[in-house]
Amino acid sequence: MLTLLGQSDHQRFCDGMSRRNFLRIGGLGWGGVSLAQLLASDARASSVKSRPKSVIMIYLVGGPPHQDLFDLKPLAPREVAGPWKPIPTSVSGIEICELLPRMAGMMDRFVPIRSLVGAQAEHDATQCFTGRPPRGPGVPTSGWPQFGSTVSRVSGPVDPATPPFVSLCYTCTHGPYNEPGPGFLGVGQSGFRPLGPTRDDMVLNGVTPERLGDRKSLLASVDRFRRAADARGMMDGLDAFTQQAMDLLTSSRLAEALDLSKEDPRIIARYGTGNPKVFIDDNGAPRVPQSLLMARRLIEAGVRVVTLNYSKWDWHGGSYNTIFNREKEDFPIFDQAITALVDDLQMRGLLDETLVLVWGEFGRTPKISDQVGRDHWPRVACALLAGGGIRGGQVIGATDRLGGEATDRPVTFQEVFATLYHHLGIDAANTTIQDLQGRPQYLVDAGTKPIHELL
Repeated sequence: MLTLLGQSDHQRFCDGMSRRNFLRIGGLGWGGVSLAQLLASDARASSVKSRPKSVIMIYLVGGPPHQDLFDLKPLAPREVAGPWKPIPTSVSGIEICELLPRMAGMMDRFVPIRSLVGAQAEHDATQCFTGRPPRGPGVPTSGWPQFGSTVSRVSGPVDPATPPFVSLCYTCTHGPYNEPGPGFLGVGQSGFRPLGPTRDDMVLNGVTPERLGDRKSLLASVDRFRRAADARGMMDGLDAFTQQAMDLLTSSRLAEALDLSKEDPRIIARYGTGNPKVFIDDNGAPRVPQSLLMARRLIEAGVRVVTLNYSKWDWHGGSYNTIFNREKEDFPIFDQAITALVDDLQMRGLLDETLVLVWGEFGRTPKISDQVGRDHWPRVACALLAGGGIRGGQVIGATDRLGGEATDRPVTFQEVFATLYHHLGIDAANTTIQDLQGRPQYLVDAGTKPIHELL
């Protein structure tokens, strides 16, 4: 929050105020780093021209069943096919699950990937957020930074009053379901997290803009002291970043984007509603369609990357019917929310600038067990893309007759990330970021290119 009056410090002015807190304009949830410091870090890091392009990444916690969503196998045995039937879509030759009728009617704007390969075998969100496995050789000290942190480091904010990366992810009690964080880039590139107590830091907490202006004047009144102690000319930069911090606190743009009460109730109803306090199966994320609406509002406010987690898709405990009862419950709600998002972005003229990605950490076993339903299956998984100017109305890749192996156009996690960077105007093949040892690290592995079918 806004911190101008300190409680204790070894260096105080004659009126008892802390010198340290004169220079601190609140943490705003960025791991305790002052906002002025964060803005300074972002400005130093920005090496490419700001572009009004954005990405919404939706993580389906626990691993969605590819063969029940976009890659149905109606001719397979019952223990593989499951109960759902494929339905035709608005694009001739493409069929998806009957529980996704809204998406079927808008398939010209979507691209399912049926052949995502190279997933890890255990529950862990790391690969979805970084493009790299959570463990193994080559992982740098402090780990790989997630996508939003990398974009924040490379591109910086579009607008000084709007952070480049906002995370709408709820904190799951199962640790590996959570975002991995900024890795070796450090807390200065963490996503802004407006959920929970941090949201209170978006307002001045009883300090009026007029009083904030008075305190800003008070800061200026000690300029001579600060500059006399500054032998290296650092104060000019500090003044600029403090000004940006003030701009963020006094700007209503981000706070308004997070305030759904300002949204048309008819739009809210189109997305659907959920309870953010109910974590599905205790350790998943809440089933909150409003998160997709808030993501749209943040994109509209100038955020480059928005991440969110949605519901719980790990349904393999119980009888044969357990998984399908959950699919019957979850699929239509998500169908409503994702199509509302894509339709909303298009109506507002944001769809071509906003690339939407939906996926989970792995696929599901072809054979359905009476004991565990569809279990973990890293050999092939699915993803869904929309917007960003991609060529919609197509399916990428194919699997065998049981949905267990990719037989055509296998797509890697790294290729998906190269596509995301390409959309944002970042040359992932040649751009590097320094790790903690000062070594340059490329954003994707050598030779990795964007998915050419989409471009």
